[in-house]
Amino acid sequence: MKDIYKKYAKLLVNYSLELEEGDRFLIQSSYLAEDFLKEVYREALAVGAHPELRIKINGTDKIFYDNASDEQLKYISPMFKYMIENYEAFLIVMAPFNLKELENVNPQKKQTVSIAMKDLRTTHIKRAVSFERDMKWAACAFPTDAAAQECGMSKSEYEEFICSACFLDEENPVAKWLELEKKQQTIADCLNGKDNIRFAGKDIDISFSTKGRKWINCAGKLNMPDGEIATSPVEDSVNGKVRFTYPGIHMGQEIEDISLEVKEGEVVKWDAEKGKELLDKIFEIPGAKRFGEAAVGTNNAINKFTKNILFDEKMGGTIHMAIGAAFPLTGGKNESGVHWDMLADMTDGGEIYADGELIYKNGEFIIQAE
Repeated sequence: MKDIYKKYAKLLVNYSLELEEGDRFLIQSSYLAEDFLKEVYREALAVGAHPELRIKINGTDKIFYDNASDEQLKYISPMFKYMIENYEAFLIVMAPFNLKELENVNPQKKQTVSIAMKDLRTTHIKRAVSFERDMKWAACAFPTDAAAQECGMSKSEYEEFICSACFLDEENPVAKWLELEKKQQTIADCLNGKDNIRFAGKDIDISFSTKGRKWINCAGKLNMPDGEIATSPVEDSVNGKVRFTYPGIHMGQEIEDISLEVKEGEVVKWDAEKGKELLDKIFEIPGAKRFGEAAVGTNNAINKFTKNILFDEKMGGTIHMAIGAAFPLTGGKNESGVHWDMLADMTDGGEIYADGELIYKNGEFIIQAE
């Protein structure tokens, strides 16, 4: 994997993050990604950036939630706050030890942490997902045994899956990302000329306005892998019902078979077959009852649900909607301590209408460049 790690690091540093000389660069991960982190660190030095590492050790998240007082749950590290507010670049490398570690944590504690993080999350989004983008930010995944096990793969299969999803199995990954960007821009341009969107399908009939909003073309600059076209609905315009066919994962806990009823932009009724107590707590977070994102996944190399939203929301043939914080880049205004994506399959009769015109059916766009 050493050659792949080098290729992956070059893609992230030079394409996703576009690191430059003098950039203060924070890399956050666990020590399980050590060999890969060395390559990212090396590549960052090669372009003249100033890389720093923030490394987790096994079990500390669980120790924190089990032992932290209410005051400690609300505490924000001044050092981390300074980095989010001032550093030019930030990379999260997901390299989990145990994805079930926080499954049994009291939902009230998770809610307290989410609310405490609101201001920092807002700052992060304004800096990283805005027209100015004065903080270059990206998230990626490193193959660990826990991550592979979670999605029913061997570690070697999961390594191959990541390579395929990120186009690392291609001779020139950047060329493939630019090809996808060009294809997606045709769709984004079409949608940016429309005002009203409707998602329809089995247990889905939800509509919203995008008037004055922008659909953005996501092709590897914020996430790796990527592959989606996303916007923020006008906050009070969302109406209808939706059932998300895939489990939602929030702070290490699965919430299954989520159903929402929405009126004038606000979630007024919700249910789940599993994890309802946590879902209740999420909707108590200020701003969580309104939507910050609506998007369509386009990456057909991601062909399996992995329980990792970094991959799953990009999966071709799916749509996702996120409650909570919106992206300034799309014109969204909702602020919240949470931004949580929920995913639905559209390959079996799913349809998308734009200003009444059918533009997507059974998991595929059917529109052409005008």
